[in-house]
Amino acid sequence: MKKSGKVFLVDDDELINSMLSRMLKNSGYDIRTATTVDGIIEKINAWCADIVLLDIRIGDQNGIDVLKQLVEQECKTQVIMLTADDTAETAVKAMKLGAADYLTKPFNIDEVKIVLQNIMERGKLQQEVAYLRKVQSEVFEKEIIGESQAVQDLKTKIRKMADASVSTVLITGESGTGKELFARYAHRMFHDTSRGGFAPFIRVNCAALPETLLETELFGYEKGSFTDAKADKKGLFELAEGGSILLDEIGDMKHVLQGKLLRVLEERTVRPVGGSEEIPIDVTVIATTNRNLDEAVAQGTFRMDLFFRLSAFHLAVPPLRERKEDIGAIARHFLATFESRYKKPLTTRISPEAEKIIFAYPWPGNIRELRNLLERLVVLEGAEEILPEHLPSWLTQKAEAPAEPPQGEDRGGKILLPAKGLSLEELEKDLIVQALDRTHHNKTQAAKLLDLSYDAFRYQVKKFGLE
Repeated sequence: MKKSGKVFLVDDDELINSMLSRMLKNSGYDIRTATTVDGIIEKINAWCADIVLLDIRIGDQNGIDVLKQLVEQECKTQVIMLTADDTAETAVKAMKLGAADYLTKPFNIDEVKIVLQNIMERGKLQQEVAYLRKVQSEVFEKEIIGESQAVQDLKTKIRKMADASVSTVLITGESGTGKELFARYAHRMFHDTSRGGFAPFIRVNCAALPETLLETELFGYEKGSFTDAKADKKGLFELAEGGSILLDEIGDMKHVLQGKLLRVLEERTVRPVGGSEEIPIDVTVIATTNRNLDEAVAQGTFRMDLFFRLSAFHLAVPPLRERKEDIGAIARHFLATFESRYKKPLTTRISPEAEKIIFAYPWPGNIRELRNLLERLVVLEGAEEILPEHLPSWLTQKAEAPAEPPQGEDRGGKILLPAKGLSLEELEKDLIVQALDRTHHNKTQAAKLLDLSYDAFRYQVKKFGLE
């Protein structure tokens, strides 16, 4: 028989000890008994009892004193007080001091079993929550790697937002910069598990689902609202109650659904598809996108009122090329991760020569690109030290390219024609690339740098395949 748990019974009545012991053993519990409180704390701790059945009065000694000692030790053992007082006044007082429950003599056997089962299930749930808290804390602390000023500033802003309990946060940045990691960090700060318990974190990709399916996923639906609605279904906003919902790729959400989302953000209620009642929600909404929402608003693909609502608290995650001082720490983190995952020999370090190449590369794919490179090196190379010859040619060639374009030089605002000549088309393309890099791919600002209209600039971008 699978053991139900370990119960330590402390009562000076031998008949009660015998009766309860027999009943609990038959129910699968391990039992130990004591008729005095002499050394009882040490015995309970040494045996690691799950539950203590503790009599209020043991001879001329008070079981409340034992309870106080167990509570002061922050012992994980749950205490159920036993009392012969029909009014149970003393037992209720004991519960206020930290007892999990109480039982009144004479016992109802079924009631004893139910109380013990409930206490055991509660204890298991508390252990699971504690484990999830620990795992969550460790994961969130380790996910954001880097000590650059940019990273520290973002963390400071998030903590200030958390202190103010803001309800909506917008996180923007290029693909691969770690927007979701900052979203998870924000979730942890907003819903500190050490104070508020385990809070749900639900992520939904707004670009991956069709509009109608995304609506039912977010808001839920009522039975009969459409053909396949066989039963009521809660939406992700309801399931995220008390926690956070991450709306990833919010810039790709369809226009009609944007209006419904705005209403949710403004009113803090949701209405399931086919429903007539508004359901209040208490959820932190975190939206992320790699799109330029200013540009999307100008194009009419993103609602201006929703943009203003989301951007009140805005975090812009910088690309990796703007926080290169973090590359070393990020690389070491990924090396250790992949060595453990693939059980490869320890790659102790990156050589100074290879490191110079890695630092010189612009990393257009950001942290995701660096991660993929290091995973490949760990799996295919397995060297103790990463050397330049281990790096792919595309990386070394790009890193070795001159910082300024070779077509011409700036001389007092003029570009001089080199003796060997140049290709106007290549020069045009290079200037487009430079403008995009300088503005972090903000096409509106890049067009202004080149004194072009937005439509003309977009044409050039498409012409050279730079989307």
